[in-house]
Amino acid sequence: MSRARRRTVKGLVVLGSVLALLSVFAIWTERQALNTDDWVDTSGRLIQNEEIRAAVGDFLVEQLYDNVDVEEELEGILPGDLKDLAGPASGGLRQVAGSGAEKVLETSTAQDLWKDANRAAHEQLLAVLEDEKDAVSTADGEVTLNLGSLVTNLADQVGIGAQLADQLPPDAGQVTILRSDELKTAQDVAVAIKGLALVLTLLTLLSFGLAIYLSREGRWVTVLFCGVGLIAAGFAVIVFREIAGGIVVDQLVSEESVRPAAEAAWSISTSLMIGIATTVIVFGVLFGIAGWLGSPTGSASWTRRFMTPFLRDHLPYVYTGLAIVVAIDFLSSPTQNLRSFLTVLIVAAAVAFGLHELRRQTAEEFPDAQLDDYFGGVKDRFLSAVKSANIGERASKLRLPEKRAPESEAPPARENDRLQELERLGELREKGILSDEEFAAEKARVLGGGDSGSE
Repeated sequence: MSRARRRTVKGLVVLGSVLALLSVFAIWTERQALNTDDWVDTSGRLIQNEEIRAAVGDFLVEQLYDNVDVEEELEGILPGDLKDLAGPASGGLRQVAGSGAEKVLETSTAQDLWKDANRAAHEQLLAVLEDEKDAVSTADGEVTLNLGSLVTNLADQVGIGAQLADQLPPDAGQVTILRSDELKTAQDVAVAIKGLALVLTLLTLLSFGLAIYLSREGRWVTVLFCGVGLIAAGFAVIVFREIAGGIVVDQLVSEESVRPAAEAAWSISTSLMIGIATTVIVFGVLFGIAGWLGSPTGSASWTRRFMTPFLRDHLPYVYTGLAIVVAIDFLSSPTQNLRSFLTVLIVAAAVAFGLHELRRQTAEEFPDAQLDDYFGGVKDRFLSAVKSANIGERASKLRLPEKRAPESEAPPARENDRLQELERLGELREKGILSDEEFAAEKARVLGGGDSGSE
């Protein structure tokens, strides 16, 4: 590639990684703030937390005693001689209500009331954000979480709630979520988020796709770095969540007593963000595996050779498996919306294209690869190992004697001695010291192992 093309590819990879980071925040905000089911699910997990239940319980007790004259209620309940005890009993009931509020919130009835209140508040929030005129006119542009039913339920549990529902003012137990002066800004943000989550996701995939397309022969390197970028974006979200959590809690909490509840609320409400970031990291790992698979390393080459028969002879089954995985992934997603559908569709198309390119590459590299090259070889090695083990076991049982060299075969050292003796006898005959008969007799002795003294 030319220098300009290389810079373009690098820039697209960096851009795609940044867009992936922003996509996580946009998707989380859209699902957490603009999806009622996700809101209710999160609220249910909030009330199951011990610190949050304690804080909500304190709020309910405070609302009960701020909006109802409990002492007067007790005077109406106690008989004539005991009415003077209404004051002390009221203080005692406050202690009882304070210690028992958390227990009340542990009941399924109270938690169902909590979820219903959150669902109603979120539906009202969406109506206001979508600029439905009826919602704006009836609520004056304000969104509140109405916990009045929980206040009444608490009063019933402590024994003073028979006529309490009629006496509670309309604003008892209400928590303001959105004020009228924030309406315009909230509506603009909601509109931007709805489109931003989809746009950022598509731009991320487009940036990576264009970078891979421009890479030509070095595509495996680009795919690998796309995976690195996605993994970095996912971990950056996790780090940001930890840092931002401390800042948000410090800004919103002025009392140390409610700090544990605030930290728990942040952790639970951003758990969906961690889930999305984890998904991005998983995609990054898959990109990394794809990049390695296309690399010239020995392990990747062996893997491509192994996959060649499947891609060449069983491609329809491979694509069928891909389609099944894509369908399961989409149907198991918490939200089946346009963004999720397009994301899954684009990723599936990218995987299908990758399989097509991998099939072409393996066909060029290993045109004669067969499954028997692997499974047949494994089978042969296994049978050979079993056979060798059986033979060894039989030999150890039979205790076969070791093979011994025939006695006629002399050791190498003895053969050398004979040759030297024959050479010496030949020299003696040439010098006339030995006659032909004596030489023959000595030669027969050396070769036959006899003794010269016997002659």
